[in-house]
Amino acid sequence: MASLRCLRELSRRATTVLSINQTPLISSLPISEPCGTTITHATPRSLTRDLPWCNLSSRSQGRHFSSKANDTDESSEGEDDDEEDYEDSAEMEVEREYSPAEKVEAAAEIGYKVMGPLKPSERLFKPYEPVFAVVQIGSHQFKVSNGDSIFTEKLKFCDINDKLVLTKVLLLGSASQTIIGRPILPDATVHAVVEEHALDEKVLIFKKKRRKNYRRTTGHRQELTKLRITDIQGIEKPEPTIVHKPSKAADTEQPEAELVG
Repeated sequence: MASLRCLRELSRRATTVLSINQTPLISSLPISEPCGTTITHATPRSLTRDLPWCNLSSRSQGRHFSSKANDTDESSEGEDDDEEDYEDSAEMEVEREYSPAEKVEAAAEIGYKVMGPLKPSERLFKPYEPVFAVVQIGSHQFKVSNGDSIFTEKLKFCDINDKLVLTKVLLLGSASQTIIGRPILPDATVHAVVEEHALDEKVLIFKKKRRKNYRRTTGHRQELTKLRITDIQGIEKPEPTIVHKPSKAADTEQPEAELVG
């Protein structure tokens, strides 16, 4: 049975070689079809040793004619293309330049407007006023008063010492009244100055998959912008009450002791 299988395999390969127009190689070889069970084991071995197209078929076994190899090659090429596209997109994001109109639109979506650099002759900082406001910058909300400093996520369209106007004011309040927006107060503004761009403390991210020998530790430092609130407009401000403190000379004076006779 083993010899019969060998002969069938040889005949199948012979037909494939004939289909590729390699008839001169096989025409000179005497090939006999299996006609019974009296075939010895030496016949297929001699045939396989003498047939030249057998070497051709053995060489072709190293080649990949199946669709799986093509799929792997295509998948690898696709992955390389995806990586190149990702790198190109990352470069495009880094090298992108915004026009002035695009900068204004992006800043308005976040909730601020750049008014220009602060001049040395300007005196924006005022004494404390009993008024507060709730403003929204990006996705965060802050309760601020005159003279407060807050840290927000980095505002990329402003530099240090730039004057900003925070446009998304949600609430204004004082000792006498409270104004609530629905959701924003259109006539209310909060003025601020950019003091610095800084980095937050490092946060460690640790990932582990048990029994997989997988451990990854990465760190992240969030970029921040420090703002100093200078003024709140859109609400009546109560007049500050001036309290006179007693002088130190009056406190140090002591009445003279009187002599009683």
